[in-house]
Amino acid sequence: MLDPQTVKQWKRFRSIKRGYWSAIVLLVLLGISMIAELLVNNRALIVSYEGKWHFPTYAGVIPGSVFGLDYDYETNYRDLQQKFKEESEGNWVLMPLVPYNAFENDLRTDKFPPYPPSLESKHYLGTDSTGRDIVARLLYGFRIAMGFALVLLVCSYAAGILVGCAMGYWGGIFDLLFQRLIEIWNTVPFLYVIMIVASVVVPSFWTLVTVMVIFGWTTMTWNMRTSTYKEKAREYVNAARALGAGNSRVIGIHILPNTISVIVTFIPFSIASGVASLTALDYLGFGLPPPTPSWGELLSQGTDHLESGWIVISVLVAIVSVLLMVTYIGEAIREAFDPKKFTYYE
Repeated sequence: MLDPQTVKQWKRFRSIKRGYWSAIVLLVLLGISMIAELLVNNRALIVSYEGKWHFPTYAGVIPGSVFGLDYDYETNYRDLQQKFKEESEGNWVLMPLVPYNAFENDLRTDKFPPYPPSLESKHYLGTDSTGRDIVARLLYGFRIAMGFALVLLVCSYAAGILVGCAMGYWGGIFDLLFQRLIEIWNTVPFLYVIMIVASVVVPSFWTLVTVMVIFGWTTMTWNMRTSTYKEKAREYVNAARALGAGNSRVIGIHILPNTISVIVTFIPFSIASGVASLTALDYLGFGLPPPTPSWGELLSQGTDHLESGWIVISVLVAIVSVLLMVTYIGEAIREAFDPKKFTYYE
């Protein structure tokens, strides 16, 4: 059973409709992105051939010769679907809603990409300048961006909470030393470091996470330092010490649970910051290497091909929508965890 305070916070969160429904929509989008291969993929969901069923989506490469085709490389399931329809022999192929993956170049002999949106070709939002499907790039790019933001959040918060609690709890020389260290560290230009790293090695997911954690842990450190200082002076901490509780127990069992509102309040804004940072780096060319699905790379293509308006419009709508939803969720959480109700969101 949830304690009464948590129930009140949940009810307050639900009462802020735009934050509550933004959370629902964002969770649905995250769920869809986790099963993206079932919705957006050039591999068939099911192939029924000569009485046997095949499930290529999460299987290994199935050569065309398995289905009576005259090649041994991976089957083109869109062509196979058309072939089975023409033959009408009881064989069939069930394709995803969008029968393209995020890396596939759909090139034509009569026209150069980008291709405009088309229901007939099932490029519902068109293609980019290399013939890759926009829907596929957006969905898989969303999964990578949210995964990046969540990993960055966990790593940055782990370091920030640990150092911030230590600074606030022990204070003195330890606190002053880390204050000066953080102040010096914050003067290092983050973008220049990324540019240097990108010139030396090809940036990977974990390379970018590592660099951003190294420079991003200080924000939560300041907040946790202030909260720990305030909680350390309360009577329940002195009572715990008087009963013989050690430092680790005082911090982990008593102080941290009472600073949870600070941690939870900043989570949505940190996720929005992570998504925006990765998008900006990809747009500038210092992010994930091509052909990784990326909103920033799509935005760069859109600005380079303004005559193909569907590219820039699609990615801008996606970015703005996600960042707005995360911001609304953050506002609702901040209101729900504010016992004094300083603000009111209509």
